[in-house]
Amino acid sequence: METQMENIPEHCPGIQSESAGKASTCAGCPNQKICESGEAKLEDPKIIAGIQQRMLNVKHKVLILSGKGGVGKSTITTMIARVFAQDLAKNIAVMDVDICGPSTPRIMGVEGETVHQSGSGWSPVYIGENLSLMSVGLLLGSPDDAVIWRGPKKNGLIKQFLTEVDWGSLDYLFMDTPPGTSDEHLSIAQYMIPCQLTGAIIVTSPQEISLLDVRKEINFCRKVNIPIIGIVENMSWFVCPKCTKESIIFPASTGGARQMASEFHLPFLGQIPLDHRLAQSCDEGNDFFEAYSDSATATAFIDLGKAIDAEIRKL
Repeated sequence: METQMENIPEHCPGIQSESAGKASTCAGCPNQKICESGEAKLEDPKIIAGIQQRMLNVKHKVLILSGKGGVGKSTITTMIARVFAQDLAKNIAVMDVDICGPSTPRIMGVEGETVHQSGSGWSPVYIGENLSLMSVGLLLGSPDDAVIWRGPKKNGLIKQFLTEVDWGSLDYLFMDTPPGTSDEHLSIAQYMIPCQLTGAIIVTSPQEISLLDVRKEINFCRKVNIPIIGIVENMSWFVCPKCTKESIIFPASTGGARQMASEFHLPFLGQIPLDHRLAQSCDEGNDFFEAYSDSATATAFIDLGKAIDAEIRKL
């Protein structure tokens, strides 16, 4: 029988937290005994069945992860989606579960668009004929609105995205996640692993301070049995637009992502340069590939797409 959670307090630590039912904020909550017993962690089988039904027509379900914030994960997610969408025979979608920092609507040029509902559920917003997006950023009254939610509310929205969005038939669903290993990651793992999750792509930048957190992300994936498709190194080098001299902005003092991938026996998918034109395209919501199709950055993304496709075929 489904466990009913009622009147969830604003500062709830979340049902997946070790302090569930035990924290000071839990005092007086009608759900305290349920959370403390661990019963609340048991998801309703009907919810899992509903998600599985929605995901039946999604061929490849791919998480984009990063242990560190600011490494360009959302940029990588959207650019990968655009690369795969260049094949008009394929249907591609992006699901943005970075609930507190939803940047994909801005990057993909649909900020301010409205999500519509139909008899079959929420309709994602279409960027092109075969590329769609769902994000909490499309549900806010203003791009400046802050989403100040704890675990249960985040979990509820992710559940809605997976059960109520009419994704249709997809070849690839790329799921952009927040940095770290928090509530969103636990929820998406809980819901997607039973749906034959294809795996995760992990994004990092070259410096050791980023790799430190990415190692934690790799261990998280292994603990919860998420297959790792490979590792991408972003902002690997910078080419000056005036003198064309190549510079290293973030030194790979410990060998960068390539060395780390080797240490963990994981595929190294490729390197993406730091390109001011890409940053400008993301800020303006323009398709980078339309404007700079002959650039080294565009070529790097196309090569990355080929590497991802090759690794997925091996899984």
